[in-house]
Amino acid sequence: MLKKKVDKTVNNSIGNNDLMSGLSSSLSVTIEGDYEIDYQITNMKWNGATLTIEGFIYIKTIPLLKNLNVTKRLVLKDSKENQELFITLEDKMISEIKLVNAIDNIYKWAGFTGVINLARVTYDKKMPLPVGKYNVFLEIELFKNKKRILQRVPLSDIRPFLKNDFYSTKMEYFSAKSQLLYNLMVTYDISTKSMLLESSKLKDFNPSSLYGDIKNKTKRPGLIYRFMRTRMFIFFYYLFVIFLPVKKDRILFASDSREEIGGNLLFVYEAMQRRNLQYDYKFMFKENSFVKKSFSEIIGLANYVATSRITFLEENYPMISPLKIRKDAELIQLWHGAGAFKKFGYSRIGQPGGPKIDSKDHRNYTKAVVSSKNVAALYAEGFDINEENIYPLGIPRTDVFFDESYKSEKTQEIYEEYPFLKGKKVILFAPTFRGRGRKEAHYPIENLDFDKMYKNLKDEFVFIFKLHFINLNKVTIPYPYADFFYDFTNYREVNDLLLITDLLITDYSSICFEYSLLNKPMLFFAHDVEEYISKRGFYFEYQSFIPGHLVKTTDELIEKIMNKDFGEEKIKPFRDYFFDYQDGKASERVVDQLVLNSNS
Repeated sequence: MLKKKVDKTVNNSIGNNDLMSGLSSSLSVTIEGDYEIDYQITNMKWNGATLTIEGFIYIKTIPLLKNLNVTKRLVLKDSKENQELFITLEDKMISEIKLVNAIDNIYKWAGFTGVINLARVTYDKKMPLPVGKYNVFLEIELFKNKKRILQRVPLSDIRPFLKNDFYSTKMEYFSAKSQLLYNLMVTYDISTKSMLLESSKLKDFNPSSLYGDIKNKTKRPGLIYRFMRTRMFIFFYYLFVIFLPVKKDRILFASDSREEIGGNLLFVYEAMQRRNLQYDYKFMFKENSFVKKSFSEIIGLANYVATSRITFLEENYPMISPLKIRKDAELIQLWHGAGAFKKFGYSRIGQPGGPKIDSKDHRNYTKAVVSSKNVAALYAEGFDINEENIYPLGIPRTDVFFDESYKSEKTQEIYEEYPFLKGKKVILFAPTFRGRGRKEAHYPIENLDFDKMYKNLKDEFVFIFKLHFINLNKVTIPYPYADFFYDFTNYREVNDLLLITDLLITDYSSICFEYSLLNKPMLFFAHDVEEYISKRGFYFEYQSFIPGHLVKTTDELIEKIMNKDFGEEKIKPFRDYFFDYQDGKASERVVDQLVLNSNS
């Protein structure tokens, strides 16, 4: 046990800074008498940039029978900049701390614990620890006889908690105007007898200097191209509307988020092919909206949209949004997601990242396909179109879940390509991204404790990542865990992966709707649920809505998995509410009712 005599006067730095809830001024706190402090760091662990710390601290002779009049915190002191960052720790009873020597029960609330993510440690919990060297101290503040007592001590020798006396990791930050990469170095500082944190900036650039496709490093297009893509595209569209008739047998499939036909578009197309429907099929696909179209492709798209009887989309297509669709033509949205979860489109007007009131996105759809009549009004609101134009016919790409032949063949195909999946239960981790768009899309992977998951689950399970396709950050799997964790982010058709999945872990993604059709368990790892709800919003109350248990930490996640506690009783009512049809014939209904105008 560590002890320290302290002076009667202690400096406490208080105030605010643009980056840190640190100091700008000092107060002198007078303490009568000498106080002897007992304290110890009983556990310290790093997972990425996340520090988990536990221990105790108390001032001898001052009882801690209640936790209302005591506060413990870590203080990160940047001596060069003369700034301090305060991190409040959670009170914990001594009985819950692993101790070598017993402590008098009058100090029952001396314990503390904390989980600190240094990649999100600034006052707004968004940015990494700013560049600098920080000595870390432990501070206790309490009141006795109406006097405030404040004592600060070093953490002592933390090297037993570090492998080879140091620890290093990366810290990342993503926004539309700034993409940062930091290195965090953790060592022991002999002079202060405490932990030393050094934050170094490795990368800093403005993604707005690119056109937006950061993954493909697409350069910002010139003025002529931008004029051609916007004004001239609209000009050619209306030119074709004036001089060319709608071709009754022409059907266009278009997407600005995939290189070739897939998803709902593919299932509708294949349903038409199986019935040998002879149409003039046209296809316009690009990997994403930031990949340049040639001038001939721009003119060709204008021509096809103007002259096709039906244009099928699967997501927002900004180039087409400003167009007024001819009365004898259709623009049909086969939205990529099922059900209704996070608020989207015009349901988010007035929220950060929501559309402007005068936006043209979505509003020109003549029809839209959804999974259930129960969500028709929500999609009408999100797209800002009349509810009578919403058709609850089912989601075409979910047809695979009812095709036993396809399921068997695809499962065998996946096992042959990835034999390490056989013989183990498969956990699929498929969260949605964080950030307001492609320029800042990321997922905070540091919230998963790889080591704990590996040690507890590796014998029975394999764990595969399927991050959102626009995610900017990658999954870095440490080689000691490479026989348990696998990255399938680049595997495009996630529904195929669901076929071999035994447990789905997601957060706010609509993938839970599709997975419910397989009647298999899922958990919702939503570590930031309070923040996400307050900023994004949902159509339904999140905790009662999700068809599985909510967990916020790796420990909770592991506990639920090992106890097989998944809340599976929620799946059936969830599935029945969000799917009017569960028969694998959604593609046929789309063809019958929206292409052939038949109710057969």
